[in-house]
Amino acid sequence: MLQKNRKSVKDQVSRALLPAVRKPARYIGGEINEIRKDPAGCEVRVGLCFPDIYEIAMSHTGLGILYEVINRMEGVWAERIFAPWLDAEEVMRKEKIPLFSLESRTASGDFDLLGFSLTNELCYTNLLNMLDLAGLEVRAENRCEEDPLVIVGGQASNCAEPIAPFVDLFVLGQGEESAVQLIELYRDLKRRGESRREFLRAAARALPFAYVPAFYTVAHNEAQGQAVMPVEGDLPVRLADAVVDDFDGAAVPEAPIVPFVQAVHDRISVEIMRGCPGRCRFCQASYCRRPMRYRSVDRIVELAKSQYWNTGFDTISLLSLSTGEYPWLEELIEKLTAYFNPLHVGLSVPSLRVQQQLKLLPKLMTSVRKGGLTIAVEAASERLRRVINKPISDADLLAGVRAAYEAGFQRVKLYFMAGFPGETEADIVRIADLSYEVARLRREVDGKLGSVSVSVSWLVPKPHTPLGWLGQRPMEYFERARDLLLDRRRELGARCVQIKYHTIERSVLESAMGRGGRRLADVIETAWRRGAKFDLWDEGFDFGRWVEAFAEHGLDVHREAERSFVPGQPLPWGHLGGPGEASLLRHYRQALEAAETAGPVSERP
Repeated sequence: MLQKNRKSVKDQVSRALLPAVRKPARYIGGEINEIRKDPAGCEVRVGLCFPDIYEIAMSHTGLGILYEVINRMEGVWAERIFAPWLDAEEVMRKEKIPLFSLESRTASGDFDLLGFSLTNELCYTNLLNMLDLAGLEVRAENRCEEDPLVIVGGQASNCAEPIAPFVDLFVLGQGEESAVQLIELYRDLKRRGESRREFLRAAARALPFAYVPAFYTVAHNEAQGQAVMPVEGDLPVRLADAVVDDFDGAAVPEAPIVPFVQAVHDRISVEIMRGCPGRCRFCQASYCRRPMRYRSVDRIVELAKSQYWNTGFDTISLLSLSTGEYPWLEELIEKLTAYFNPLHVGLSVPSLRVQQQLKLLPKLMTSVRKGGLTIAVEAASERLRRVINKPISDADLLAGVRAAYEAGFQRVKLYFMAGFPGETEADIVRIADLSYEVARLRREVDGKLGSVSVSVSWLVPKPHTPLGWLGQRPMEYFERARDLLLDRRRELGARCVQIKYHTIERSVLESAMGRGGRRLADVIETAWRRGAKFDLWDEGFDFGRWVEAFAEHGLDVHREAERSFVPGQPLPWGHLGGPGEASLLRHYRQALEAAETAGPVSERP
């Protein structure tokens, strides 16, 4: 691997970019708690890339942890590189300003490693766009020895095949320790003058979480599925997710960067546990983030204090997949309340399950902001909750909401999904009925109607979940379900219930790409070259562009989204970590058995 000549674009950015964009603070760096190092003393320069704008990237907890972990390494400097918004990209292309880092404004193509955190399939085109803005070939096979290695972690790694041709190496699982191991291996081989290919081979052999697509061949058969096998005998057939065993002692930023532009989550965020004791059959995180690990109460309080005094944020958010099931939640809230109440710092407790903990929680949360309570109900009927393995009773739900109203909450936000196996028209209509019931429940407390916000998403079957073998419902099914809900809300006169829906076309595209194989890389590149980017944003998403890109390569986006897999056939993600197939199949069969009691949503009269 070659020593690099670093190119700073500081003058170009100051002269041509910043005066021409609506939010220049996204591109200047220099925030409070930013980490700066002497470039001359750094053997390895890492660009931590996030394929979305500054406000989104700065709210990503995982990115902040990696920034802390890597910058603790002697002789290694991690800098942030985010996707420029549309106005900035236009200027950068016109003025030939390459994608650059915030800390030193170094051209991205001059880094040793570019590590992307990909959280959603609809970020794939932004990955390609950032590579292109960096002056790099988007296909890994076309990049040369002087180019940085492109590494991807996050959710996309556990179903990597659609973007495999663009990436040198995927990191499966959690990044705190795996990032350090990977960088140390890179530094060692760099000192010895080894090539980038030798590094990739060494990583693929030595690190069970490192997937190098170039060393794996793909055999695709329409009937039998996609089989992925190593081309060299000493490489693993199946990789394993990296896991942080000592979660209590794991590195956490005690002085997070304070953004110049208000981030989506502008607060102190402390992860209190990792993993989820539940087994919701649609949820990839609950199956891929095992085992359960807990951070101690004292460590959480210590982190909250240090982050508060280093940032001045006025809200503390307790993060986990299911905060209500943290074993020492009552003790934790009491200690945080005792310290932060006098400082007028609020407490946010998201990700609650509707169980006994929720009924207890409002009695404890004297410092919690009373604006609203968020509950992920997912399915409106108890029967359908048994299908998805979410054991919530209506009695528990209503008791918990009533307790929240009594504690001073005025608004409730409910999350639902539609498209589960065994779902009926009654299950869809029940979403509106249950939401209205939640709103009316407040009358029993203070005589007023509650304000209920309902968010309805459309089931996207995910890899490494029991429902991953099932195809997504057709787009027409979701359109009909949306109409059913609107009609029912109108019939009830439930103006206190506001219902918002995810974009159906986005969910279709997410399903088509999320469980796809390597042949989808051509589709993704075609869509990007025709202008696809920021597909998570209304300003960027164009479903018609994607329909055409699929068709150009002999594929149909709807057929890919609705594709079912037969248990036992090779899966595009079967070699990429995750839980064992036997456990998933057991849940899959249990879900189908529970769903047999009802058929699909009936046709409307």
